[in-house]
Amino acid sequence: MRSSKYLFNPGRMERRDHTLKFTPVDAEGREGAPKFIPVEQVDDLYVFGSLQANSALFNFLGKQRINVHFFDYYEHYTGSFMAKDYLLAGKMQVEQTSHYLSVAKRLTLARSILDGASFNILKNLRYYANRDRDLDDVMGEIVALQGELVKCADFGELMGIEGNIRKAYYRGFDEIITGFEMGGREKQPPSNEVNALVSFGNMMCYTLCLGMIYHTQLNPTISFLHEPGTRRYSLALDLAEIFKPLLVDRTIFKVLNKGMLGKSDFEQRADGCFLKDKGRKVFAKAWDERLKETIQHRSLGRKVMYKNLVKLEAYKISKHCLGIQQYEPFKMWW
Repeated sequence: MRSSKYLFNPGRMERRDHTLKFTPVDAEGREGAPKFIPVEQVDDLYVFGSLQANSALFNFLGKQRINVHFFDYYEHYTGSFMAKDYLLAGKMQVEQTSHYLSVAKRLTLARSILDGASFNILKNLRYYANRDRDLDDVMGEIVALQGELVKCADFGELMGIEGNIRKAYYRGFDEIITGFEMGGREKQPPSNEVNALVSFGNMMCYTLCLGMIYHTQLNPTISFLHEPGTRRYSLALDLAEIFKPLLVDRTIFKVLNKGMLGKSDFEQRADGCFLKDKGRKVFAKAWDERLKETIQHRSLGRKVMYKNLVKLEAYKISKHCLGIQQYEPFKMWW
């Protein structure tokens, strides 16, 4: 089974027959023991350290349809090497663009995406409210904001509601998480441990959504809730809104409440708070385990991994744009 591979150490990667050979290289240029990764086991690569590679490697990765996502020293997502699109279709491109250009069609999709995101947020809050967390006020505020969605006539209003829902939701983190305080969302830079995890997890979710869109006929630059912009895959931002509560936030609650990460796994600097190498590895392992969890799918009648729920969501948007089936956003049913 293919899975994501994470490269945290700087080093050199090259092709060795049908295998990827990664040789760690330290700051003094000393090489460590190489690791060999069979290419059929790789879904995509996440690179957090400096990577030495040549065009022959990327040509090989492209032919194997393996995407590579890059992050800098400060855990910021910096870009992706995307293999050549192999499923893009003219009709899909035309219909997806048509749904963006039509205000009514775009609003329908944007409201649905935000409806799914807010439902999943409330699902998380109710889970912890049933475990004696004081979240009634936060949930009441979000329910009230949900009621405003149908009244929105433009995308600025929708994004304003999205921001207010998130603001209320993040207030609840201080009730859910033990041993750490979030104190509100701060992004650039994250000011404390919880904000650092949210930023890191959200980037992981964004790249996951981008990878899943790649395996559909959708164009990742044409979105509906978020405004398409220069040099960003905004449709991945749309999908990430729906899945962050299930994938990112639940992983954060797990690694902090179960003591898998402690304050010593973070580094507080003048330019913000960031995960240390060990902390990144712990979170990435927990993230990967989360993606591999399965749920009995109600429509398909079989078990589906969490990561594949994202791909199924992209397929639903495709069917909506093509007029095959009305889009209904993913909502946690368990």
